[in-house]
This record gives sequence, structure tokens and C-alpha cells, in this order.
Amino acid sequence: MTPARKTTGRVAFVGSGPGDAGLLTVRAQELLAKAEVVVTDPDVPQAVLAMAAEGAEVRPAVGEAAEVAKDLTTEAKAGRLVLRLVAGDPLTTPAVVAEVQAVARTSAVFDVIPGVSPAAAVPAYAGVALGGTHTEVDVRGDVDWAALAAAPGPLVLHATSAHLAEAASALTGNGVPAATPVAVTANGTINTQRTLDTTLEKLANDAGELVGPLIVTIGQAAGARSKLSWWESRALYGWKVLVPRTKEQAGEMAERLRGHGATSHEVPTISVEPPRSPAQMERSVKGLVDGRYQWIVFTSTNAVRAVWEKFEEFGLDARAFSGVKIACVGESTAAKVRSFGIIPELIPSGEQSSEGLLAEFPPYDDVLDPVDRVLLPRADIATETLSAGLRERGWEIDDVTAYRTVRAAPPPAETREMIKTGGFDAVCFTSSSTVRNLVGIAGKPHTRTLVACIGPKTAETAVEFGLRVDVQPEKADVPHLVDALAEHAARLRAEGALPPPRKAKRARRS
Repeated sequence: MTPARKTTGRVAFVGSGPGDAGLLTVRAQELLAKAEVVVTDPDVPQAVLAMAAEGAEVRPAVGEAAEVAKDLTTEAKAGRLVLRLVAGDPLTTPAVVAEVQAVARTSAVFDVIPGVSPAAAVPAYAGVALGGTHTEVDVRGDVDWAALAAAPGPLVLHATSAHLAEAASALTGNGVPAATPVAVTANGTINTQRTLDTTLEKLANDAGELVGPLIVTIGQAAGARSKLSWWESRALYGWKVLVPRTKEQAGEMAERLRGHGATSHEVPTISVEPPRSPAQMERSVKGLVDGRYQWIVFTSTNAVRAVWEKFEEFGLDARAFSGVKIACVGESTAAKVRSFGIIPELIPSGEQSSEGLLAEFPPYDDVLDPVDRVLLPRADIATETLSAGLRERGWEIDDVTAYRTVRAAPPPAETREMIKTGGFDAVCFTSSSTVRNLVGIAGKPHTRTLVACIGPKTAETAVEFGLRVDVQPEKADVPHLVDALAEHAARLRAEGALPPPRKAKRARRS
């Protein structure tokens, strides 16, 4: 028998872009999801590294270009897909160019996946329209200042604060007017981006305390950026929002907050555990297969997950729901059901709560309904509102504990201090239990922290705990909750109750 041929490995030089993980190319994401080894630079964002395949070996690039290249080719010759992950774009970084050249001299197969250039992306995030002609240069190395001063269009400089005085002096010395507008951006394209407006004459004085790599845009386009400053002018820009959920649960909310310019800080308040006895759930799953139920009602994504895990345990799939109607308390729960290829029959069109679901749930009809029983898998601490209301409508209810919720451990001391002292701009509560448990493990949020509650029951619990409820959306789901918080912040700002979105301001001259 002929032995299997060994898989040919390859090296992929991948640019992670300017900082925002959302700017990573589709091809880069595909390779990250497949790579067995990822060799990375320290300035690659953690959000990008988080896209690496589960089980992939992630390690730093160590040594000179030749040493890094040798490591990459060794992995490739062993049959692995190895990614060389760099910030920005691979072929615009001299050290990485040297690595590519060294790999090219071997027999290893390699790819180069460009990253979005910081010189184009950061001015765009700052609202600077570079137009069709601009000149990019890294002033941390040798520069032909006379040629740069004579270049047409805006200038885009890669710099640190230590290089600003020399750049300003050299450019004005070569004829660029001292009053030329300048925009200096730190932390470009992420939620901590700050853009400072100044002139070439005042550049070193105004921006001398900025830390880290900077993108400096020089020219009339920099002075005209105010109307196009779409990123830093968002309603929640620079806000720190406390989300009392796990990172897994908070994914949708975190993304929505980021879209409004905020950063989410997740604090788990509950831990989800299986029921103490699995017998109830096992009987219920058997009942689903045997046609015991007309409806199954899901009140949370955790309930959906618990039932599906039981299905997998018994070797079942979506076909086990055949003939059973599915109701969901809200859109987020329905989305979880749909992720398993199942379409719910009923989602409240009005208030997304137990009361909203009851208002639209059909009463039992002994002529039209062949079965009179409803399965209600839920948390051990859920209220009786839904089961009681369904019984009033003539249904028999199997009220089953699908999972238990236990209070999570307290967050780190630093987080508890931020909660108590107003270090968070807002907190978003998505259930009564998140209110109770957050207060229990970390204390009450400071009065300066805006409180947003997803629905009336959650708001009622917040008030019971002495909190002022500032925001409650018309529709009880995560997108509407976050959008309502952003609208509230914008309204307060328009009334003068809040400062403008957080931007770097010109430093006062001493």
C-alpha cells in the first residue's frame, strides 16, 4: 500500500490592518480560521488574534528577519499552514519585507495578504478626505524633507510625538506655511481613537504628550474634517458601558455598543449550570419525540441551548421538533432557535416579555388542537407568570427546570471600584436577575452612571434596588436597548447636560 502523501504546508503573511478588527479582509479571516500556527507581532490587536482557530498555536515572532523566516519555513515544510500576522500591511514594514524575501529564497510556498493601510484608514476615520493625491512617509526613518514639502496634496506621516518638532521645523523650513492645518490621530480606527486639531506651527507643542504611534495628516483637508468626522462624533463615543453578562452572551450587545462608539465591559453575574436532576428534561425530550406536546415555549437563549444539548446527548436533531409549534419570548431567543435551522411560529409583535407573549398566545381549542400540553423549559428561578397565564388559556403545562442559575463570583477589585465610583458611563440590564446579582456581587452603580433596562420587569427590579432608571426601550430586545441608550445620550448632549463626544482637544499653551 502506498503511504499517504504528506500535506504541503505554506506560509501566509497577513496584514491585520490599522486596529479595527472589522477592517480585516475576508481572506485574512479565512486563513486565521484554518491556520495551525500563528506567529504574531505585539501590536496586532487582541480582537484579531481572537479569530484564530481553536487549538492553533499562537506565539510571538522572535529574532531577526532571517530567524523568523527560518521558523516559518520549518513549520511549512512540516505540512502546516503558518500565518505571519503583522499590524498594518506586510509589504510596507521593512522588517517584514526582509522576512518575505528570506522565505522567497527557499522552496516554501507563501502568500501575502494585504492589510488595510493605516495611512488611508486612519484619516478616513478622522474625517479627513485625502482625495486622489496624497503622499505617505514614515518620518521615524530618513526623510527627504525638501521633496516631501514639495509633494502635491495632503501629507500623511507615520510618527510618534518625539518626531513632531523635527517634522514641523523641517517642513516650514522648506516652505510649507506655518498656519497649515494638521490633524494628529492616536489609536486610529478603534474606540479610543483621538484626533487633535492644530497647525504646523503649533504641532509639537499641542501634540507633544500623545503616546504611541501617530498618524499626522497635514494640509487643507485636515482643516476641513469637522463635517466628516463620523467616528469620533458618535453618541456614545469613548463611553465605557457595563454589561452584566458573560462575553459569550454579550456578543450582540458589545457589537451594537461598538457601532455607537462605546466599549463594553462584561461582568458575568450568573453562572448557568445543569439541573440537579436530569430526569425531568429527559422525560420532556422523550415527550417531544412521542408527540406529547402541541407547543414548546422558550423564554431565553439558555433554555434553547439546554434543550439542544439534550438532543445532542440522545443523538437527535431538528427533526425531533416535527409537529411541535415553537414560541419565543423575544427576538434574541428566536435568533438562537433559528441558528439550529428551526423557524418559530410565534414571537410577540409588541412587548417582548412573558406578558407580551401571553397577550398573543392562542387559547386551547379542543377542536383545532390535537394535543393540549405545552412544554416550558426554563430557569430554576423563573417566575410563574407565564405558566399561570397559559393555564388560564386552557393549556396543560409541563414546567421543567432546564438549567439552574447561580450567582457568579465577584468581579476584580478594580471593576468593583469603577462600579461604585462612577467609572462606567452607563450600565445595561437585560433581566431582573442581572440587577439583583450585580448589586449582590459588586454593589450599586454610582448615581452618575446611566441605567438602561431592557423591559418593565427589569426596570421595576432596578427601582426596588434604589436605582434611577434612565432608559427603557419601546421594544424589549438588545438592539433597541442599546439604540435607546444612544438616543438618550444624544438628547442629553443636545440639551447641554452632557459634554460633546470625547475628542482630544488642543492643549493649552503654557
